[in-house]
Amino acid sequence: MTGRNSRQVFFIIAGIALASVAAVIIFWRHTTTQAAQTAARPSVPVTVAAATVRDVPIYYGALGTIQALNTVAIRAQVNGQLVSIDFRQGQEVHQGDVLAKIDPAPLKAALDQAVAKKSQDEAQLINVQQDLARFKTLAIKNYESQQNVDAQQAKVDVAKASIDADQAAIEAARTQLNYATITAPFDGVVGFRQLDIGNIIHTTDVGPLTVLTQIKPCTAIFTLPQSDLGPVREAMLRGDVPVLAFDQDDQKQLAEGKLLLINNQIDQTTSTIQLKAEFPNQDERLWPGEFVHIRVLITTRKNAVTIPAIALQRGPEGYYVWVVKPDETVEQRPIAAQTTTDDIVIATSGLNAGETVVVEGQSRLDAGARVAVKSQKTPSPVQQLPDNS
Repeated sequence: MTGRNSRQVFFIIAGIALASVAAVIIFWRHTTTQAAQTAARPSVPVTVAAATVRDVPIYYGALGTIQALNTVAIRAQVNGQLVSIDFRQGQEVHQGDVLAKIDPAPLKAALDQAVAKKSQDEAQLINVQQDLARFKTLAIKNYESQQNVDAQQAKVDVAKASIDADQAAIEAARTQLNYATITAPFDGVVGFRQLDIGNIIHTTDVGPLTVLTQIKPCTAIFTLPQSDLGPVREAMLRGDVPVLAFDQDDQKQLAEGKLLLINNQIDQTTSTIQLKAEFPNQDERLWPGEFVHIRVLITTRKNAVTIPAIALQRGPEGYYVWVVKPDETVEQRPIAAQTTTDDIVIATSGLNAGETVVVEGQSRLDAGARVAVKSQKTPSPVQQLPDNS
């Protein structure tokens, strides 16, 4: 190798060495400056919560309307004057309880007349039967023609038919008399009274005497999107599906029942399916016509990693949370999440149980920021119901 080539190699190596030293100095200065800036930056006060493992019930929510199990308008089946009203407005009555009475005198007279008519026809039957017996005796001795015997037999048959008709008239009159006493067809609560004692009530009256509704048990009608039909049917195949009813604010639970049926058609105009749930309602906390929030328990996720819903953030690329690292700095962690309630979110991937996430103060954070934990949020309780999975 010539001296000229040796000098070129020397200069190249020296240049590379100088560049490496310069890069190391620049990197050290940048790192030192960034560390100094990080150390100088004040800690951001935040509230945190730990990701916990729990069993989480999965609900489908809807707005429903409470309906009475049975409703009947109490009307008269015979015309007459009201002589007594035996219920108080708003009273709870039982099947067979007397609600009102109509003056029975005209109906009792009609029954007595039908009974008297039957007695008259029975006496007539005895007479024609005796004549028939005499005609048959004379016919044997050839003192009477067979034609007269047959005619007398016809009279006997007519008398018997009259008695049968009389018996039917008696039954009809007795039924009409029974209608004079109006009774409750089932257990329920009576509403407003529309007539007072002394008024004439008719079978053709437009308004009823009162309305009786059965509210123990009661039902709720609600709708779900067509896409929810499959999971709901699968839940019903596993057994009874619990249904919860909450007040209009969706805060206070009013009753617990079960899913009764899914309607047999989908509403194509709204792409929804109608469902009915039944509630025992023994405490009468549900009332016909009331609007309630319905929650249908579809399944229960076992050992799910959960975080408070307020910790979940949404960015351009999807969901993420701020995770507090052991050195009290934070990182932005993308996760896959499933919202269940207003309070709880299931982290299906990207987060492990025990990791700490920020639930308040996220707006002031950026990657690597140092935080000061001012409080730790206690996990919200999850209402547990029987698992149908």
